[in-house]
Amino acid sequence: MLFFHQPGTLAVDPLLVLLGALLLDAAIGDMPMLFRWVPHPVALAGRVIAWFEQRLNRDSRSEAARRARGIVTVMVLVVAAALIGILLDRLCRAIASGWLIELVVVAVLVAQRSLFDHVQAIAAALAKKGLAAGRDAVRHIVGRDPMSLDEHGVARAAIESLAENFSDGVVAPVLWTILFGLPGLFVYKTANTLDSMIGHLSPRYRSFGWAAARLDDVLNLVPARLAGLLIAAAALVTPQAHAGAALRTMLRDAGKHRSPNAGWPEAAMAGALGLALAGPRRYAERVVADPWIGDGRARAVPTDMFRALLIYVVACALQGGAVVALWLLRTPLGL
Repeated sequence: MLFFHQPGTLAVDPLLVLLGALLLDAAIGDMPMLFRWVPHPVALAGRVIAWFEQRLNRDSRSEAARRARGIVTVMVLVVAAALIGILLDRLCRAIASGWLIELVVVAVLVAQRSLFDHVQAIAAALAKKGLAAGRDAVRHIVGRDPMSLDEHGVARAAIESLAENFSDGVVAPVLWTILFGLPGLFVYKTANTLDSMIGHLSPRYRSFGWAAARLDDVLNLVPARLAGLLIAAAALVTPQAHAGAALRTMLRDAGKHRSPNAGWPEAAMAGALGLALAGPRRYAERVVADPWIGDGRARAVPTDMFRALLIYVVACALQGGAVVALWLLRTPLGL
């Protein structure tokens, strides 16, 4: 585990490498220049998942057969991700500049800046160009039908996505990197990509994606709750946010969400902003009649999105501070 890993095997302490990766991602985001020449690791994983899905998830097969093939797909890809992570980890420890390779890899697989940029773009589009522009922008980060959303629905969808993806795209990758280094990070990102591509309740994926959805649920149990606590803590030092309400709403309403995990950061954000999130939503293939999370107003506006982004930035900073605290704790203990 990285927290108990002897720093002497790397030129730089692994926790400081992780902190450097978070700072690099916050500064420059997705590194578009790099990925003009090589495929992004998540995009590459997506191609492999699509290859398995096209060959194993055929309509002619029974639901049981499709579920079994989905389990095999998850097992093969997760084991492959772990092996790649182990090999890269050993490479990083075998060469003097290995810490720099690890820093860049981690920065690429943490979504702090890209998530901020996407939600900020939605807020700006909605505020400056109106509903049509907001709908066009929000369709890039949510699965629901954007044409069914009014101005308030677009704002709520963006805030919900910000909160949920803070857990999935930021807190979880950092936690699994702290615990298991690059193998943990690769396994998590593979599982999360599997869930985003095939872990749906639609007729096509209900059986084939069952294992992917369950694995993602398990891997996000702890990160989701940590994300909710970080949002509540961020609200404590963010103007016009309410830390007490964030904590109360999270503890009261997290279980109302259909996901065992997404409700924690979403409820914390709803309480912090004085909003009601979730509720009935329309997707391409179905309408979801979920209860509201939070007891504030449902009529969210672009100003609320900018407030949510400020909470998000502070929460990311708090997570970075926690990494520093772990490093300071480990150093005097000699771990």
